[in-house]
Amino acid sequence: MTTRRMTVGQALVEFLAHQWTVDGEHRERTIPGMFGIFGHGNVAGVGQALAQANAADPDLMPYLQARNEQAMVHQSVGYARMRRRRATYASTASVGPGATNMLTGAALATTNRLPALLLPSDTFATRVADPVLQQLEQPWDIGLTVNDAFRPLSRFFDRVQRPEQLYSIALSAMRVLLDPAETGAVTIALPEDVQAEALDVPEEFLADREWHIRRPLPERAALARAVARIGSAERPLIVAGGGVLYSGAEDALRAFVEATGIPVATTQAGGGSLAWDHPQYLGGVGATGTTAANRLAAEADVVIGIGTRYSDFTTASRTAFQDPRVAFVNINVAAFDAYKHGTQSPVIADAREALEALAAELSRFHVSTGFAERIVREKAEWDGLVDAALAPTGRDRPGQPEIIGAVQAATDPHDVVVQAAGSLPGDLHKLWRVRDPLGYHVEYAYSCMGYEIPGGLGVKRAIEAAGEDRDVVVMVGDGSYLMMHSELVTAVAEGIKIILVLVQNHGFASIGHLSETVGSGRFGTKYRSYDADARNFQDGDVLPVDLAMNARSYGLDVVEIAPGPDAIDELGRAVAAAKRSDRSTVIHVESDPLVYGPDGDGWWDVPVAAVSTLPSTQRARTDYEGLRAAQRPLLGEGSGS
Repeated sequence: MTTRRMTVGQALVEFLAHQWTVDGEHRERTIPGMFGIFGHGNVAGVGQALAQANAADPDLMPYLQARNEQAMVHQSVGYARMRRRRATYASTASVGPGATNMLTGAALATTNRLPALLLPSDTFATRVADPVLQQLEQPWDIGLTVNDAFRPLSRFFDRVQRPEQLYSIALSAMRVLLDPAETGAVTIALPEDVQAEALDVPEEFLADREWHIRRPLPERAALARAVARIGSAERPLIVAGGGVLYSGAEDALRAFVEATGIPVATTQAGGGSLAWDHPQYLGGVGATGTTAANRLAAEADVVIGIGTRYSDFTTASRTAFQDPRVAFVNINVAAFDAYKHGTQSPVIADAREALEALAAELSRFHVSTGFAERIVREKAEWDGLVDAALAPTGRDRPGQPEIIGAVQAATDPHDVVVQAAGSLPGDLHKLWRVRDPLGYHVEYAYSCMGYEIPGGLGVKRAIEAAGEDRDVVVMVGDGSYLMMHSELVTAVAEGIKIILVLVQNHGFASIGHLSETVGSGRFGTKYRSYDADARNFQDGDVLPVDLAMNARSYGLDVVEIAPGPDAIDELGRAVAAAKRSDRSTVIHVESDPLVYGPDGDGWWDVPVAAVSTLPSTQRARTDYEGLRAAQRPLLGEGSGS
């Protein structure tokens, strides 16, 4: 057996460089590069391996920089979603705070069912120097390290305690990373001494290895039960989630709904499954959904969930589906999600394969004329509300809906909008008219403030890897911008072009609105000077913080839209100019946080204090109890099967 003398770090880097994803006719590198911020845990291990690889062959494992370890993972996730989960980056971090900075990214990846490979450094396996700098010590478990915090956040976790363990751990990690049902954060903890230890590595471990994406077919009996359920439906509704896009099932979905007339509503992750102007498309469903989708959801007798995990926003906290005998047909590659809502009709299969099988079996099924006419009416009514919401109003400080309208009007159909947190996800879910399957990128499983900029960089990296010409438009509020604006330095350093629309509303607009609905009067959600007499931040002066200047200091092009009646026109021109540029541009626009998008008849369960001395909270509690009465139990009265 031919072997090579290498360190564990060197062997791992070369192993990852030779992993390939195969999906039908498509083949690409699974790990096209590695992010790294180096410290005393990894600088002599994986860091040295990357430096050595760069000196010998820069294309073997390209090294990428970031300014925050969390952002490395966010970029990986943005890349992975744009590549339909067929590729992602690896991220290496040093011992202690470097490693734990990736915890939020790990939770985001796993919650979104998106692959990210994390390589946090760990303390000495030999414990020869114990405790080392930044080592956590627990007297009840000396072997516990901060990296054990990754266990509940990862779909796979292991620690290389001995060099020989690398082989089985690396192969197991790759299996989970590329398993459609299991994927998420994959974490390999690497003790700093083990990273630098040498071993004789078999050439077989370093050779090219292909990982074929599983596309499981629906079982015959499960398919038959699903066909029977759907075939008996009078008011069916499809809820399309991210699984539609990850399996490349958008064409199969379009063919199926055109043949059957079944309407489609989408989750945040499913945006793009059907073009906004398709006759069967009703828009987003649930807490941030449209009236068209939510009204038909309330009356649906069969809900066909495709690639959705049924989050509380999708189900409007279990108030969306109100028919007392509603049945769920859940198509999902993961059994965990397929069995949700107590269904007796799970189809554990790839979305595309299942849709094609259903289309063949339901070739004679079509919704009634009356139901088809209802779809047309509801869609037309909602489209009219959106037209009005997106139209310029001439306000000095425009509302967020018209800002969205101006950005949309200035972009091309294949451009990608990126967002994650605040009030923007809700407004985008209702108002952004998605024109391309991969044109809507809203991270809403974890809704992580700070994701937008690094996530947008990951999206742009994926676009460049595919050789496509798309602009990435990152929309972010000032609160989320302040969480991780440092990644703009990464855009400058590598010449990665993104267009950042920074919506300045001087606080947390989304939680401010939510605070009002629960009777807390926007307490603690405003960016204001501290009022020493009231001991709060409610009514002080607006802070003199200049975020446009901050962005300019990084070396980006910055356009400031001055408040005034022409602000929306100027915003549209600024986006158009940014598209013509080959540099990143930040567009700063002041908004009125009290202007909301149209109500879509959705609800989100946020408990209100049961007792309070505040009259506003007392009123909110009364409203809450009335709305909560519409919630359906999982089983029992009114539960579907």
